[in-house]
Amino acid sequence: MMWYLRRRSRTICLSLAFISIFLHLFLALVSLSIYHQPCDHPLPPKTYILRDLAHTNYTSVGISDVAEPPTDTAQRASSNGDANKDAKAHPALINTAARVGRYGADGAEPMESALSKLEALFDHPLYNMLSPPIPEEDWLLRVKPKVKASEKSSQMWVSASQDGYEDIQWNSSSNSHPPWLRFHLGISRWQLYPHRDPNMEALTQQLATSRIVSTVQKSGGTQLKLVMSFPNYGQAMFKPMKQERDDETNYNLYYFSDFERHNAEIAAFHLDRILGYRRVPPVVGRLVDVVKEIKDVTTDRKLARTFFTSPVGNVCFYGQCSYYCSTEHAVCGSPRDLESSLAVMLPDLSLATRRSWRSPWRRSYSRSKLAKWETESDYCSTVKKTPPYNKGTRLVDFIDLVILDFLMGNMDRHHYETFEKFGNNTFLLHLDNGRAFGRHSKDEPSILVPLEQCCRIRLSTWLRLRLLSLPQYRLSDVMRASLSHDPLHSVAPLLSEPHLAALDRRLQTVLETVSRCQKQQSKDGGGNEVIFDDTAHLKDMVTSAG
Repeated sequence: MMWYLRRRSRTICLSLAFISIFLHLFLALVSLSIYHQPCDHPLPPKTYILRDLAHTNYTSVGISDVAEPPTDTAQRASSNGDANKDAKAHPALINTAARVGRYGADGAEPMESALSKLEALFDHPLYNMLSPPIPEEDWLLRVKPKVKASEKSSQMWVSASQDGYEDIQWNSSSNSHPPWLRFHLGISRWQLYPHRDPNMEALTQQLATSRIVSTVQKSGGTQLKLVMSFPNYGQAMFKPMKQERDDETNYNLYYFSDFERHNAEIAAFHLDRILGYRRVPPVVGRLVDVVKEIKDVTTDRKLARTFFTSPVGNVCFYGQCSYYCSTEHAVCGSPRDLESSLAVMLPDLSLATRRSWRSPWRRSYSRSKLAKWETESDYCSTVKKTPPYNKGTRLVDFIDLVILDFLMGNMDRHHYETFEKFGNNTFLLHLDNGRAFGRHSKDEPSILVPLEQCCRIRLSTWLRLRLLSLPQYRLSDVMRASLSHDPLHSVAPLLSEPHLAALDRRLQTVLETVSRCQKQQSKDGGGNEVIFDDTAHLKDMVTSAG
């Protein structure tokens, strides 16, 4: 009997061994076939999504022809407001983990693929919608018409005899205008610059390489910033590097105690453009020589008195401002080279007056006091009745800004500005983004409260967000590609991979918030009020395109 059991046991073991070998061979063959599959799905034709939109009810709950509806996650709706309490259960983090094997240990997609995604995104019909000619009154500035030859000299820009400035004359022809002037003349009622702006390359090149002939400190604000002038009279706002790119904001710091980041200003410009807003002035990264391009050319005596050499031989300065201008918060070169962001200046206030608006969802800027919107769940109903949010596009324009801030993690949006010439019927300027991208490990749900309370978003924004959630246009990939064009990318990536992954995660949160609004509206039996249709001409364009 024992002999029989031993023989039977040996037979079973041999059978299991053969089955195990077979399974290993089968898995190896499957893995090999998967390995040879291409990494990305082929990009759809440009008109694929747009043609589907021709048969879509724009204000319906689904808008399902653009992308699959996002799945709600309990983690993001937690009562304590921490969107990342259980990181292991977070779908976006699981997706990020799955991408490690596909892209490499840092999660980065090959740059060639990311660049092709960016190009495909900007070629997409949602970024190239037809629009009627811009009326004369919708331009911020206009060049005076041609005049008689005897009067021409009074209509030309004539340079002063200052040292370092070019002795040039600009007439009414745009070919004679420097890039910064073309930028100013291209500002309209609805955007700072057009999509595929032919002047953008020359403008960013000027910011990155043009000789700096003068530097003065800009007054106001809590942190150091300078105004730099170029030989062709162009000017840029300079913000210095104050901390390493990977340094996260201390969790014990309040949002109003954080340092501004030069790379945040650069990244905000790129993200604003990717979202299709074009409301952040162009910003470029630049390595500045602290001595040659600041100390030696400054005419600001107060600034000049703050230069010193550190114990290790680095040239430093700290300027004068409300809070962070002291030897303890000095900005230092290495030993003279200093990373910075340079943003093109908007037209002078004497030419184009701007109006400052207090944000309805402004924070209390107190360590203990809460703002009204934090205690009143129906706060938005009051805002909707208050000018200028009671008509036009002002509310959805503000929601656009809220989405940008949430994606960047910017809690410091106490005011925004508009050009006074256009009244209430115009876009919002997305300025001062230096406190963005402070934390990648935690999302700040309070930034998104205006969207949650108002449940209102413009259709074009909603469609672009859905587009950026698709694998072939993934937000983190196109953002990585866009930032690779900046000069400082050669020093180090302007946003670390965790920051890029956070963009994808936060984008899903925005989509889920809108989805919840739509479901709640459907449950309440209300009208189609979540999606504000700003693309009335889209169907006609699709029909004409065939």
